[in-house]
Amino acid sequence: MHLTEHVRKNHLALAGALLFALFVGGAALAPLLAPHDPWQHFAAFQSPSAIHLLGTDDVGRDILSELITGARVSLAVGILTGMLAVSLGVLVGLTAGFRRGVVDEVLMALTDVVLVVPALPLIILVGIYLGPGLWHTVLIIGLVFWPSTARVIRSQVLSIRQSGYVESARALGASDGWLMRRHVLPNVLPLVLAKFVLTVAAAMLMEASLSFLGLGDPLAKSWGMMLHYAFARGGFIRELWWSYLPPGLCIGLCIFALSLISFSIEERSDPRLRRALDR
Repeated sequence: MHLTEHVRKNHLALAGALLFALFVGGAALAPLLAPHDPWQHFAAFQSPSAIHLLGTDDVGRDILSELITGARVSLAVGILTGMLAVSLGVLVGLTAGFRRGVVDEVLMALTDVVLVVPALPLIILVGIYLGPGLWHTVLIIGLVFWPSTARVIRSQVLSIRQSGYVESARALGASDGWLMRRHVLPNVLPLVLAKFVLTVAAAMLMEASLSFLGLGDPLAKSWGMMLHYAFARGGFIRELWWSYLPPGLCIGLCIFALSLISFSIEERSDPRLRRALDR
């Protein structure tokens, strides 16, 4: 790959990291950055002004304050779901790829079953059964999003398992646990990180979809719930762009930033992708 192409891709990854760090920093400092209490009521349906930079919603709450505060729930759902889904995927992928045999067949059969079930309808059904709640949302999405990580990690482990240094260590009497800790897991960590970043993005989009459909926690401020109330209470019909465009843009920009980061990590960690890009 030419030097200019390397520089361009590094700049894209850096831009994605800075953009996502901006959202995380805004969420962490939400109480300081929000100009008003997000639960405080003013006059309803106010246009953007010096006092309310993004106007107010149907019950008079400041939209900018809701937007800054809502980043906390949206990012928390994405990160917690990513941790749960990737942890399950890595556990299943490592075990299946390293143990092989019956264990591999059983775990991959379970993975295939979860993969073929349509994710959104399943999440909606389970969400209706469990009811709204932050932890319910994290649990539901996490238990559906792990199979893709398991598949990718398993294929990588199968390749590492047959490498010369692993076979040499096994011949010298190294246990399976030691081999997985010292040789297998460190080699798949970059791929795990890439899958984690992508899973965070997918979970944020799924949370927004569930909240938009009315399955989110109505007592929690999130970008998805802002979209839900904007469309359910006349924001779109009244052409109040400030009620639905800002949360939609925030979701899109977060996913875009995470995609840039994930692609950069995958490019560096996956030899096949790196060779394809070098051509």
